[in-house]
Amino acid sequence: MESLLPRMVSASDVSRVLTYADLIPVIEKTLGDFSRGDGTVVQPVRTVIPVDQHQGYFLVKPGYHVAGDTMACKLLTLYPNNTDRPSHQASIVLFDTTNGSPLAVMDGASITDMRTAAASAAATKHLAKDSPRVHAILGTGHQAYSHFHALNHLYKFDQVCVWGRTPANVQKFAAETGATPCSSVEEAVKDADVITTVTMSRTPVLKKDWTKPGVHINAVGACRPDWQELDPELVLSSVVYVDSKEAAPKESGDIILSKAEVYAEVGEVILGKKEACKDKTTIFKSLGLAIEDVVSAKLVYDKLTSS
Repeated sequence: MESLLPRMVSASDVSRVLTYADLIPVIEKTLGDFSRGDGTVVQPVRTVIPVDQHQGYFLVKPGYHVAGDTMACKLLTLYPNNTDRPSHQASIVLFDTTNGSPLAVMDGASITDMRTAAASAAATKHLAKDSPRVHAILGTGHQAYSHFHALNHLYKFDQVCVWGRTPANVQKFAAETGATPCSSVEEAVKDADVITTVTMSRTPVLKKDWTKPGVHINAVGACRPDWQELDPELVLSSVVYVDSKEAAPKESGDIILSKAEVYAEVGEVILGKKEACKDKTTIFKSLGLAIEDVVSAKLVYDKLTSS
């Protein structure tokens, strides 16, 4: 029997066909599907293998969207100390659900950047106060750029402020996006209606006293149980939403170390099962769902094969 090789999909292929106009509604619906809990989404908690010898992590994230008849697995490495290449590197393998054959092997980094930002955009749509005017981004890496573009797709901000540990990277981000460079976290967030934290910090960078009451925070970094981006006092004084109530108490240092209570999955808000507490400070703790990769990969594949 002839073996059919999967299609190889590069980062440039992904960026050519994947847009936030298409992706944000797909991710928004998928977050709801995940929280529905009726078997529409089959997804175990991700497997994380520490690579202690080289200060890295190897992650495996499979998922199956039954209603969409789509199945894929992301293979991801996280090496925080990388200097000559990205800290996150990934590939996504998309499968034919009818026979198990691999359809495509895709660059996973570009899809991860966009689907993570799309999830934050969907959460912001449901949890932030109406018509936010100022967006603060803490971090200057790939996720900072993707979140800048995803949230700018939804809102016309009067100002986007950016802070990072490396001043040269802050200036570069500001020059490329038009954001306002800030020399401190406090300066960046003091007037913000929406704050997005996308750092590799292992200790808190954002403190409660620096934020306005009623701000919405997309907490995207700190993806390990012993890492934090947010001051525990800030977490405990906020209404906390997550992508997965199963994963967050096991994987999020911001939640584990603060001993905060999770109010709801953002998908439950999307479904109308839980309240969006827009009059209070809200946090969306994003760890990333494998099913987000699954539906994003399918969207890319369908666009490529139909063009």
